Amino acid sequence: MPNNRRKSIQVVTLGCSKNTVDTQHILSQVEKDYEVVPEGDNRAVDYLLINTCGFIGDAKEESVQAILDGALRKKAGNAKKLFVLGCLSQRYMGQLPVLIPEVDKWFGARDFATVVKALGVEPGSSHERMRYLTEKHRSYAYLKISEGCDRRCSYCAIPFIRGAHKSVPIEMLVKEATELAGEGVKELLLIAQDTTYYGLDLYGKRSLAKLIQELSKIKGIEWIRIHYSYPADFPGDVLKEMADNPKVCKYLDIPLQHISDKVLNKMHRGVDGKWTRNLIAKLRSQVPGVVLRTTMIVGHPGEGKREFQELLDFVAEAKFERLGAFKYSEEEGTFDAANFRDRITKKEKQRRLSELMELQSGISLAFNQSRVGKVEKVLVDDYADGVFICRSQYESPEVDGEIIVTYSPDKFPGIKDPEKLCGIFMNVKITGADEYDLTAEPIGD
Repeated sequence: MPNNRRKSIQVVTLGCSKNTVDTQHILSQVEKDYEVVPEGDNRAVDYLLINTCGFIGDAKEESVQAILDGALRKKAGNAKKLFVLGCLSQRYMGQLPVLIPEVDKWFGARDFATVVKALGVEPGSSHERMRYLTEKHRSYAYLKISEGCDRRCSYCAIPFIRGAHKSVPIEMLVKEATELAGEGVKELLLIAQDTTYYGLDLYGKRSLAKLIQELSKIKGIEWIRIHYSYPADFPGDVLKEMADNPKVCKYLDIPLQHISDKVLNKMHRGVDGKWTRNLIAKLRSQVPGVVLRTTMIVGHPGEGKREFQELLDFVAEAKFERLGAFKYSEEEGTFDAANFRDRITKKEKQRRLSELMELQSGISLAFNQSRVGKVEKVLVDDYADGVFICRSQYESPEVDGEIIVTYSPDKFPGIKDPEKLCGIFMNVKITGADEYDLTAEPIGD
């Protein structure tokens, strides 16, 4: 008697949101042939895929551990085949198969068609740019507008892993975004290694503003959020879109990494401290009310006590509403690894990181407290344990805090199933705040 059971597949995705999009593109190719088992579900599967990150030391360790966990699942009979792909696999293709022979196949960071073929499915052009959304609720989705990077920041291995910058044509992105809107997505988060570089290779000029204009025409898309913007040569027409286009969130993720001229020069960032300060002032003046997210690196070989104090002073002065930070990690194959010794101890890097984040905690708290009593439009991402998990245009999912709204029948008359409100917008009044999250009450339109 024939066995008509569909094979099952599960993907464990590590690292950044760009990896999430890669996973969703792969799954879109095989979902008709495979049962997709959600990440975190411990049932036995036919194929277990680990989509790895290889950016910094902590991410590499997490990826290696995930592969080892996958090998244990395979040994226990919980996965018949184990595949590994992504940045870590790309970077260490020569070493990993020897060190972890339990893995059946290894793939690089861009080997999507090869992965699909290894699963017994012929990649088809009819599936091009389609997505299998893995989120429980589909209020938002990431839209990867380009791949690779032409920058040569001295500490970064991404250009060696992901290759040269390659933009996705506007018409393909509009098609993908239209399909996402059809699945209930209300917010697009534009991501790439560098979103401001978008279009140079295809159109001979930076075209992020043009892309935003086209995406804004899509029915159902109400918010567009910009991530991973490089500070050098920041396009002015994007600021105009942020200021004038009601669909563009007044929010910008712009990783600056440092402010010291000495450190920025050694990082090969292409800007200095004066340029950075002027850019921040320009952003604040041309986009009133903009919320800025940035990231900093502490413990770079060029960062002495003076340079670190300069970083602290700058953060206190700039008052970034959102800030994340990383400890410098020496990466083989980069300019840093070849030219600078990592002289700063792990203990000192951790001390600097803690001091910077303590400073930022007070800044974030002050910003959140300034919003108490105000009415804001929020998007409902989830409902659990009697509360709605929401965000305003000033919060990006996964990296920023949340706005918590408690459900009760009297506050939401006629709503018997609160989960049905996931993916809709509501107006709320902010009632409380800490350095990360806010609380709010619903109000009428």
